Amino acid sequence: MPTTNDLAAHGAGIELSGLTKRYGDFVAVDDVSLSIKPGEFITLLGPSGSGKTTTLNIIAGFDQPTTGELTVDGTAIAATPAHRRGMGMVFQHYALFPHMTVAENIAYPLKQRKVPKARRAELVAAALATVHLGEYGHRYPRELSGGQQQRVAVARAIVYSPRALLMDEPLGALDKKLRDWLQLEIKRIHGELGTTFVYVTHDQDEALVLSDRIAVFNQGRIEQVGPADELYERPATLFVARFLGESTILRGDVTPDGIGVCARLLQAPGTPPSTGPAPAAGSSPEAGALVVRPERLAVREADFSPGPGWNALPATVTGEIYLGSSRKLELRLPDGSAALVREQAGSLSDAHGGDEVTLTWRVADSVLLPDSPDAEVVLT
Repeated sequence: MPTTNDLAAHGAGIELSGLTKRYGDFVAVDDVSLSIKPGEFITLLGPSGSGKTTTLNIIAGFDQPTTGELTVDGTAIAATPAHRRGMGMVFQHYALFPHMTVAENIAYPLKQRKVPKARRAELVAAALATVHLGEYGHRYPRELSGGQQQRVAVARAIVYSPRALLMDEPLGALDKKLRDWLQLEIKRIHGELGTTFVYVTHDQDEALVLSDRIAVFNQGRIEQVGPADELYERPATLFVARFLGESTILRGDVTPDGIGVCARLLQAPGTPPSTGPAPAAGSSPEAGALVVRPERLAVREADFSPGPGWNALPATVTGEIYLGSSRKLELRLPDGSAALVREQAGSLSDAHGGDEVTLTWRVADSVLLPDSPDAEVVLT
């Protein structure tokens, strides 16, 4: 019986060097460089209009860069047509042929490559088994659910053992429960095949679940690349902190000795300057922002005094949101800014709307970043 081994492929190493794509005066991709390792699952994450899909289309060969280089396993392919690049592609809207059965849809790229009929049957059976649709080969797309159709699209893309599988918002049209399940299926398929996966999404949770690494796009450029935990725990920019997960962001001035407005307000007495290096001696005060994730924050009684290594601020609870397994508290700080606390079920505080409280967190659980006018997430 055909198995996943029939579809296993050596994952391609993909190198993007200074890629730029212009449409007249508009720069869709702006000097993007990225090294994708063989067999890696990398996600291009960002809001609409950030350049992630254009970058994927350049890799696929559907679009040509204005400048820059693209290589696969060391070979330049910018001039190679899409159908000769040996890459599979999965789109959001399936793109299945309605007049063909599931098996015929999956076999289509093999037929185009003149694979013998008997071998085609073996590979189609292996692809169907990989996506857990072994008994559905005789059905037509209209007889399948949206999730099943998307799995057929994945099977069609992997059936000829591509060196890279490119996926453009493949789960965007599905409901949340099905999307969550298919995320795990895609992760399983990647582990079984060993193929390089390049995945585009604007869904931060999806990126966190699936990826070996995430490249966060903003206004045509990559803001940061790294493993999910690194980007979440130690974002390099305010944009990354805002886009990848929820954050409380506290702004102030950082002076050369680290004892500026921000440090005075957020640093517990007697503890050393906390989150990142202070500006060089002799430099002028600079705007800074302290980033804390909501699950790292805790709410205590109004007269609570933290010990060494902890920060504290007075706050007022302005709202609460019940989420089943957790609860969010919305707070207002003395300067009028907002804070967000996530409490897990079973360890909820007694705080409710209107209460005066103390907001606390460990010094080590915050990140000090330069303030930036580009930090806002703009949807286009």
